[in-house]
Amino acid sequence: MRADRLLQMLLLLQNRGRMTAPELAAELEVSVRTVYRDAEALITSGVPLTAERGPEGGYRLMEGYRTRLTGLTGEEADSLWLAGMPGAAAELGLGAELATAQLKLRAALPAQLAERTRRVSERFHLDAPAWFRDADPVPHLARVAEAVWEQRTLRVRYRRWKGEVRRELHPLGLVLKGGVWYLVARSAPGPDDGGEARTGEDVRTYRVSRVLALDMPGERFERPAGFGLAAYWAEATGRLEAGRLRDEALLRLSPRGLRLLPMLFGAVGARAAREADGPDGDGWLRVLLPVESLPVAVGDLLRLGAEAEVLGPAGLRAAVAREVRTLASRYGRGTGESA
Repeated sequence: MRADRLLQMLLLLQNRGRMTAPELAAELEVSVRTVYRDAEALITSGVPLTAERGPEGGYRLMEGYRTRLTGLTGEEADSLWLAGMPGAAAELGLGAELATAQLKLRAALPAQLAERTRRVSERFHLDAPAWFRDADPVPHLARVAEAVWEQRTLRVRYRRWKGEVRRELHPLGLVLKGGVWYLVARSAPGPDDGGEARTGEDVRTYRVSRVLALDMPGERFERPAGFGLAAYWAEATGRLEAGRLRDEALLRLSPRGLRLLPMLFGAVGARAAREADGPDGDGWLRVLLPVESLPVAVGDLLRLGAEAEVLGPAGLRAAVAREVRTLASRYGRGTGESA
């Protein structure tokens, strides 16, 4: 709405001082011509706004003028928990509300504190998504968030690795982890469970990008007494990590291979590198690295290339050796030759 845009323009000028029409247009996501019209509207309404021509020109408010229109709407207050993550706010449909709420808060601060917030925003930036990975498409995220907020039942068609299933969910919360959105929801057993051992209702985690279709029939539900989203997430991720790394691999690593461990295996690799034994006469070190199941471990360890030798267990060493022999045979042939 135009009234919201005029207020946002006023708050931008109050917080930042002089701004050119192109700068305002970029912030407000409108044309420069629209900025000119809005500036005229503010002047006509009595706002002491001056326009200065030339390369050093732009719009500025009269010295000492401050608006008192800094009260937050409900949507703006809701968006504040996403401060520092404008991308996440936009995905939830709260991008404009977050921008306006931050401007209002800064406008309401005393000059000295407002200057401190400006300096912090110039010097620190939070970038939540992981490296080298495109963001998941989440076309249903805004409606999922609405259901979480309104405590509305969701009926979803969901893609699992075994195939598609249908679920009736009571959405309890959303979590943004490494740039990926997850829905925490209570689910009743359904006809598509495929014999899974499930009794009553349980709380599970669903990747929002795998929601293929949803319907929100309007039915409300009661949240489970004592449920805490942060506590559930900590317990669930701890369970996942403990169940994922069930075995250990004994490795012999070159100095470069040791440096690669934290990059390729994260915190687990860093911990293993700190506890390395050695070096031996060749400068190589022995490391005990937690790994996943055999097929996954083979692929993970091959990423270390010639900088690592798997010493044990015997089954894992044999599996890596078979994979290496297959690769050597394939690359030993001429390009395009059949086996």
